[in-house]
Amino acid sequence: MSRERLVPLIVAVALFMENMDSTIIATSLPAIAADIGTSPLELKLAITSYLLALAIFIPASGWMADRFGARTIFRTAIAVFMMGSIGCALSHSLWHFVIARFFQGMGGAMMSPVGRLVLIRTVGKRNLVDAMALLAMPALIGPMLGPALGGFITTYASWHWIFLINIPIGLVGIALVSRFVENLRAAISEPFDFLGLVLIGLGIGGLAFGMTVTGIKLIPASVIIALIAGGTAATFAYVVHARGIASPVIDLTLFRLVTFRAGVVGGFIFRIGAGALPFLLPLLMQLGFGMTPFQSGLITLSTAVGAMMMKWAVPRILRRVGFRNALTWNALIAAVTLAACAAFTGATPVPVMVAVLLAGGFFRSLQFTSVNVIAYAEVEPARMSRATSLVAVAQQLSQSVGVALGAMVLEAVLRFKGQNVLVAEDFPPAFVVVGLVSMSSVLLFARMPPDAGAEMAVRETVAVDPDDEQKAA
Repeated sequence: MSRERLVPLIVAVALFMENMDSTIIATSLPAIAADIGTSPLELKLAITSYLLALAIFIPASGWMADRFGARTIFRTAIAVFMMGSIGCALSHSLWHFVIARFFQGMGGAMMSPVGRLVLIRTVGKRNLVDAMALLAMPALIGPMLGPALGGFITTYASWHWIFLINIPIGLVGIALVSRFVENLRAAISEPFDFLGLVLIGLGIGGLAFGMTVTGIKLIPASVIIALIAGGTAATFAYVVHARGIASPVIDLTLFRLVTFRAGVVGGFIFRIGAGALPFLLPLLMQLGFGMTPFQSGLITLSTAVGAMMMKWAVPRILRRVGFRNALTWNALIAAVTLAACAAFTGATPVPVMVAVLLAGGFFRSLQFTSVNVIAYAEVEPARMSRATSLVAVAQQLSQSVGVALGAMVLEAVLRFKGQNVLVAEDFPPAFVVVGLVSMSSVLLFARMPPDAGAEMAVRETVAVDPDDEQKAA
């Protein structure tokens, strides 16, 4: 097998572990919450702490890969992730679990962006669409197995094992990286922006964590206000700081590129809704419909099956219609499938739910692959490590915001009704809200040039009829 095909498959081992872990925990939330003595809504802290660690530490990953070598950092990341997984399995309280998930996220913070950096530097831009699609195939096996496997383990064994299965997968990943991945590094390593890392970490951490703990009784309102205010101030301070140095840890000048701005900002907005789905669906099916974790996992598995089906078609679709048309119209369709989950009731036939989730996974898969690729269309090779870090930060932070948004809507519904226990009727507003948020990403995708990403889709740049351009917009 050629290196262009082998490297994506090796990188996918790490993504397999990450993606399976995130979907397994989603189906096991009620069981974990009951065992450690907390509520499923408060357990959102564990999901968010993981995503928060990713967003905080990802900015350093590109510089570390340039300075110490991609293979060295990739192997270290997998090892740290495995140690965090062991910590999760040994947790006996909410805060122990949250801390272990944060540590696990530190490993994940380096795995995903460094893996993408290895991929981009190995295959080049022209073959990136095919490589990303190839990379996504084994990585999607994780989410496909995750819901059913997590539900099976939780129902018939113990939730602790959903973290321990990461150990053999991680060992395989380390062995493959050591054998086949080159220790790629930049010819000239830029000075590290430590002050910028501190500021952006405080900014992202304060804002994301402050929004997440809103409504949780364990956290005083004064602390929540301080977190959000401090995060806002640190973010503003970072923006001022970044303008005055040559090599900021997060290069905000990348947003001047039209395709990068559409891919990152538009992808961020779209992923907010998609990130809320793995949190909302298991709660609806287990707490609302009374299903076991295994039953709900089998149903939500259809989302990943739909994604697997689309991956084979992504390169052909992009080559035929282009990035702008694909991202604009597909965002509308995918957002409708998110909002459609609001119609699920206890009387909804399982085949109907499976059909909706299958279609949703199908169209979201096209959207994810497209935004992942278009973001790099105009990025110069010298700035690629910065771009991969910023893309990864936005991607992980959007999932954290999605979980927080979904939980906030549920909490608002409970307060409005004066109840403390979630029932099926409480979920429709949450699905509608996250669907509308994802749909609003269309405003960014529609403003891209008609030939955006033509080189990466291996399309010819041709003149576009004004009437066709107006219809696409």
